[in-house]
Amino acid sequence: MPYLGVDYYPEHWPEEMMEEDINGIKEMGANIVRIGEFAWHLMEKQDGQFDFSYFDKVIERIKQHGMKVMFGTPTATFPAWLAEKHPSILSENEYGQVRVFGGRRQYCFNSNEYQNYSARITEELVKHYRHEEAIIVWQIDNEFGHEGSDQCFCEKCQTGFRKYLAEKYQDISELNERWGTIFWGQTYNTFSEIPAPLPTVTTHNPSLKLEWARFRSGSLNSYAHKMTEIVKQHRGEHQQVTTNVSGGFFEKWFDHPENLKSMDFVSYDNYPVWGGLEEPISPEEIAMTHDFNRGLLDKNYWIVEELMGAQGHDVIGYLPRPNQAKMWSYQAFAHGCSNMLYFRWRGMTRGAEQFCYGVVDHDSEYGRKYKEVQSVFEEFSDYDQLLQAPIQSDIAVIYDYDNIWSWRAQIQSKDFVFKDELLRLYRPFYQKNTNIDVIPAERDFSKYKVVLVPVMQMMDRKLADRLAKFTEQGGTVVFSFRAGLKDKDNNIYFRETLPGPVRVLTGIRVEEIESLTKERTVMVEGEAEFNGQTSEADIWRDLLVPETAKVLFRYTDYFYQDYAAVTRNKFGKGSAYYIGSGISRDAMAQIAREIIEQQSISSIDSPEEVEVYERFIGEKAYHFIMNHSDKKKTYENIELQPFESRLKEI
Repeated sequence: MPYLGVDYYPEHWPEEMMEEDINGIKEMGANIVRIGEFAWHLMEKQDGQFDFSYFDKVIERIKQHGMKVMFGTPTATFPAWLAEKHPSILSENEYGQVRVFGGRRQYCFNSNEYQNYSARITEELVKHYRHEEAIIVWQIDNEFGHEGSDQCFCEKCQTGFRKYLAEKYQDISELNERWGTIFWGQTYNTFSEIPAPLPTVTTHNPSLKLEWARFRSGSLNSYAHKMTEIVKQHRGEHQQVTTNVSGGFFEKWFDHPENLKSMDFVSYDNYPVWGGLEEPISPEEIAMTHDFNRGLLDKNYWIVEELMGAQGHDVIGYLPRPNQAKMWSYQAFAHGCSNMLYFRWRGMTRGAEQFCYGVVDHDSEYGRKYKEVQSVFEEFSDYDQLLQAPIQSDIAVIYDYDNIWSWRAQIQSKDFVFKDELLRLYRPFYQKNTNIDVIPAERDFSKYKVVLVPVMQMMDRKLADRLAKFTEQGGTVVFSFRAGLKDKDNNIYFRETLPGPVRVLTGIRVEEIESLTKERTVMVEGEAEFNGQTSEADIWRDLLVPETAKVLFRYTDYFYQDYAAVTRNKFGKGSAYYIGSGISRDAMAQIAREIIEQQSISSIDSPEEVEVYERFIGEKAYHFIMNHSDKKKTYENIELQPFESRLKEI
């Protein structure tokens, strides 16, 4: 049986309610609860005075009901006495304002005091429970980098940044040359003169911005690795280690694969909607987040916060319709979630998350949401083997955090969003119900048939050569605009015609460029097999001149109708596509269909907003069928009610 459960905070309620809660959780069909991640003060009310007796009682009662425990190390919310004793642990924003005690994750990763106190509480906690058979997983901290907590501009961080640069570049002249600090007279005599990217007039050097992002990532991940190592050193042999990934990972300032590399498995907090959103994010974006988390360690993952009720701190968001949150659970299981816990068991009546509704609301009634979760547990209790089975994909989307941070330093189009451009390539293959992996660019992609390369403006020759070899041996690679523009110092390649290191592979040259927006768009029209197809293009356009490539779409406006917008180049046994502009969904869908047919990729046709995801146990196939719409749909003579989901053996 998979692990199925809830996030439980017994410390929020009178102790006499504990038995009622645990009974209710057990009767729902759960076999695990997650506890403790915000309870530092309860464990250490005074400096150095540790008391785990409260959780001893909680765990004992959970054990009596035959359930297991995931325990969170409590370093995301430190006690008030620590902030008063060591105010230097508090982080600062870019305006020099200290983030005072009262929220969460307001600590500085480069604070030695915070690292020491975090290490101590983590070690004491894990040593205390190393022999506790009920605790099977330790969760490190909570949602690293969430809500802007991955940025700090305090003096410790600025000093650490300069030290990082001195260690990396050794010679200030080397830094000046590589950054091009001759521009605007920014040349430095010593590393101590280099600022953090605090507010200034106009903007900072793009190379400085990139190095700051790398430094921030290193600061967070160094802290995470230290805490992970402490847990691994003191845990019991039966206990594993994870941390919970929050959403918006392409907008974060740390490298997620690096963050998770020493963990036993990935956990994810799945919120398709949250406070302030009028409607959920799109089905393809939700699917992509699952594929991203599965790709972090290249194996199936847990969800430790699965949304059930309406959510919000100050502003409440959309209420998931009946069976919609259940459908999102099915979608998660389809894409590789092997074990699932819902957030949260009981809605809180005090504090900042009063409006984060749970399985049980403030009225304490076991209503629709309780029954919905109960039905998920019943329906998946016998499918552990299927949920643990590996997912095989023929298609990979690759990303690189340096490239993402390069775009954030200079977005070039006011409407550019990296995630949207990744989804532009991901979406048409998702809509054909293919299996897709989302993986770091340094990962081996030779096993795939198709590699999608969204807006990889920062590209070194090593990656370019790997992509060329992949294509030459029969693969299909799909680039989108601005490919091959910059080197690893965030500078444009000198005396290189774009797309730089992949010019031969793509068989084109980029003669000129133009930034577009969502309001200012251009039209393109198809040629050859795409003749008659028209598309609106936004965000960007590269004006392409084919050298060995075939034109698939061309711009239609008077001045630029001689330039290609989309091309395909035969290279060895494979093909390289170049999508030079932000073309529409219909045009992308046609290109995806062509690639799927050429590469003989397994796909499934289904009605719009009906997702069908295929999984296997050996040779036996299963289809997860999800209706993402609020209307009835029919798929293969199966009538699906609004937001209905099914698991079908084939």
